[in-house]
Amino acid sequence: QVQLVESGGGLVQAGGSLRLSCAASGFTFSNYAMGWFRQAPGKDREFVATIRWSGDNTYYADSVRDRFTVSRDNAERTAYLQMDNLKPEDTAVYYCAASFRFTIDAKQFDYWGQGTQVTVSS
Repeated sequence: QVQLVESGGGLVQAGGSLRLSCAASGFTFSNYAMGWFRQAPGKDREFVATIRWSGDNTYYADSVRDRFTVSRDNAERTAYLQMDNLKPEDTAVYYCAASFRFTIDAKQFDYWGQGTQVTVSS
């Protein structure tokens, strides 16, 4: 069956870095754009970043542009989110998701992971 499994979350001080991974199985990973979303306590889920199936196009939310980098390894069926210069407001559960379209619309994503917690202390 389809699985997306995130890892790499944790507790980090402001200004630090984390690298999230999203391991995919059960579908043709290289045919899908991969997105990252996050949800903070009491807030709606929000788009963070996405990468086209080929890896040659990416898009970021304004709040993370120039700090986060999304990438993928189709041979390893894994997507990554490198997060640098983390801020307390980045604290959230981070989810990876797969979409047949290159989009930032969460409703267009077909498969979702369970999420990984990222906590940034000030």
